[in-house]
Formats: sequence, C-alpha cells, structure tokens
Amino acid sequence: MFIDPFGRPVTYLRISLTDRCNLRCVYCMPKEGVQWQSHAEQLSVDEIVRVVETAAQGGVRRVRLTGGEPLVHPQIVEIVRRIASIPSIDDVSLTTNAILLERLAQPLADAGLRRVNVSLDSLDADKFKRITRGGDLNRVWRGIAAAERAHLAPIKLNTVIVRGLNNNEISAFARLTMEHDWHVRFIEIMPIGNAQDWGEGFPTPEERYVSVQEMKAQLGTWDLQPSTSPQGNGPARTYHIRGALGTIGFISPLGEHFCQNCNRLRLTSDGKLRSCLVIPAEVSLRDAVRQGESLESYFERAIAQKPKHHDLQVAMPAGSKRGMSQIGG
Repeated sequence: MFIDPFGRPVTYLRISLTDRCNLRCVYCMPKEGVQWQSHAEQLSVDEIVRVVETAAQGGVRRVRLTGGEPLVHPQIVEIVRRIASIPSIDDVSLTTNAILLERLAQPLADAGLRRVNVSLDSLDADKFKRITRGGDLNRVWRGIAAAERAHLAPIKLNTVIVRGLNNNEISAFARLTMEHDWHVRFIEIMPIGNAQDWGEGFPTPEERYVSVQEMKAQLGTWDLQPSTSPQGNGPARTYHIRGALGTIGFISPLGEHFCQNCNRLRLTSDGKLRSCLVIPAEVSLRDAVRQGESLESYFERAIAQKPKHHDLQVAMPAGSKRGMSQIGG
C-alpha cells in the first residue's frame, strides 16, 4: 500500500493522456497555444497500462483520465478498456470539454468508463465561444445528452468562476440541479500558468479571483442544505437545494485548503509523476518503463515528495513552468 509521509494512503491516479486540446480556454492556455509534446515524448498505450498496473499493486483503486483534452487521443477507447480490465481498478472516469463526447460516449461506456466530468464555464453560447476561443456550446449539450444515454453517471459540471467573466452565472448553473440529476461544482481559479493578459475584454490577473465564500453568498437565498457527496466528488464541499435532483459543490484550493485529505498522484503525458498539482517536483519514469524496469521505486520517490499542503496564494504564480493543459487538470 502506498502511504505518503503524513500517513495518507494514495488510492487515486490522475493521468494526462495528452497535452493537446481542441479548445483554447483563456484560463488554461495562451491564445497562441503551447508547444506540443512530440508523440515520441508521450507514453504509449502499453506504457500507460504498465504504470497503472504498478499503481494498482500499490493500492490505487481509482483512475481519472485528463488532458489537455483526453478525447482527442486516437486510442482513448482502447486506453479505457485496458485500464478498466486491470484487477483492483474499481473506477475509471474522465474529465472532458465534451466537444467530442457525442460520438464517443457509448463506446467509452462499453469499454468500461464509469462517469464523466464536463468542464463548462458559461451557459451563454457567445460567452462560451469567447472563453474557449471558438468552442460550440451546442456540441457540449449534445455530448452531455449522449453521456446520459450511455449511463455515464453521475455527470458533473466543473465551472471555474472568474470575476468579470462568469461570476454572474452562478445562480443559472445552480438552477440546472433543480431540473437535472447533475452535480455542478464551482471552482476557484488557480494561478497556474495563466497569469498572462488574456486579451481585450477579459479581466486582469488581479481582478479574476472569486472565493467560494463569495460564491456561496450569491446563493444565500437558495437555502443550501449540506449533502452527501456523489461518487468521486473528491475535495468538493457539497450541498443541495431543497427538492433538487442534483447537488452543488464548491472546490476551494485557495480559500479553504483541502490538502489534508489528498489521496492522489498525477501522471503527465510525457511520463512524469507529480505528487501535487502545485508543487513543481516531478519524478520521470518514462525511460524506466521503456527499459522494462520495475516502477515501484519511482512511485515511492514521488510519494515521498508529497507535501503536507501547498502554500499557493491568490496572487502568487505557481512554481511550475507547466500550465494546466501540460500537467493535467
């Protein structure tokens, strides 16, 4: 069993399959994009499976696939099928922008995917296109509908709240839970690789942050009731509106640290293990997996670097040179 230096068992692995994405969300990627990794730099399907097999032997039970955008990976269905077939892996999930989900939801469910989180930062089609620099909101809704038909549940909507951009939509997102068995999670923006100017009409770095306390205050008249978290809700503090089908969650990496319950490791698409999203320390296992070495010691080294908590501040850029699309959201 993998245990970190503070006695926390490590049971959850987030895997970034690719740094590529079919959107350019302002808080995630520069307008001009980033320098993509070459395919030779990225782990192959066989290599990813070997890493997960080692993780499972150490007690990892849950795997979440991320990116970039994981659905742009040409072998995404095969990856899900092979990971889901590994003994001891109880849950395979995926975070997506849902642009390609309409076509892939059923094949992914058939391969063993359990559920999806959809990144969605506006319910207004024009604003969504502006935030994502070209995304089509209708394709997202069709993808979510396909996920429902494929019984990929519970469906969660991840919404990064940014002042001057979408903080006026909190009530509209909350209202979705009245009509759908969806789980909306409001997330504080994290200053990781996104401190640059986003362009004309967007808020400055100093203006962007909205605390979860302020988000909750906007819903003060809704009589939020504490709720049991849906499966895999992680660090979200969860509530429901009386009579609602779904729930509302608040994820606060800055205002209310949740590090004390952290049970995860991250694997980047180029084969580096990270014990923390924020702390830049990494352990590369790509060469080891390609040379057929045992990977257990690499996991142990990465876990030994796991901090008790991060010290990220609202206005402080993270130490990592990688942005969210390169680390894996």
